[in-house]
Amino acid sequence: MSDNTPIISFRNADILNGEATVIYGLNMDVYPGDFVYIVGKVGTGKTSIIRTIIAENSLEQGEGEACGFQLNGISQKDIPFLRRKMGVVFQDFQLLMDRSVEDNLRFVLEATGWKEEEKIAARITEVLEAVGMGRKAHKMPFQLSGGEQQRIAIARSLLNDPQVIIADEPTGNLDNETADGIMQLLTRINIEKGTAVVMVTHNRQIFEKYPGRVMVCKDEVCTEQMPDEPIDLELTI
Repeated sequence: MSDNTPIISFRNADILNGEATVIYGLNMDVYPGDFVYIVGKVGTGKTSIIRTIIAENSLEQGEGEACGFQLNGISQKDIPFLRRKMGVVFQDFQLLMDRSVEDNLRFVLEATGWKEEEKIAARITEVLEAVGMGRKAHKMPFQLSGGEQQRIAIARSLLNDPQVIIADEPTGNLDNETADGIMQLLTRINIEKGTAVVMVTHNRQIFEKYPGRVMVCKDEVCTEQMPDEPIDLELTI
């Protein structure tokens, strides 16, 4: 994919939460290597944008494309193939608590078509080392701290070498020091691998300390913040 071709693109898109429109006329492009924040108060549609990108929410009005798939009317059979091109990281980690870290990652690889045990084992080792969790493969998730669990979730998101990581409040359940480590990790992945990151946050400290493009959701619209323009939002300090 050319650096001039967006990985994610919306044109005049109305974003839904259930049947209610929460954002009107979204125009947004995410390019390879971008780090894009989606910020705003609770209830302004940030997570609804994420859910639309991963085809969890339908797109009824306007145009949308993600990782080569048209989001308007995307078929159910195509959604898993869309999501294989993305890595998704959630606030609450969403690890399977009844199996080890290694088996959490193996489950994803097998579900996405990996069959050769040697390649599966090598890929698990590779992504765990990439997030500094190389010695945690045999741990159960409940034996890990919140920050460690989120690192495992990020490792999981990297398994299929995604074009973009979609992160929905990935630091929301973490203390400031741990959150800082997660942001350093996401930033390093973005810079070293060129993986685009789209991250929802309500924490002003994060997007001020780790600069990127900023999309601001407010008053039923979401627009890109211009450099040096103040963000008039009551965000977490």
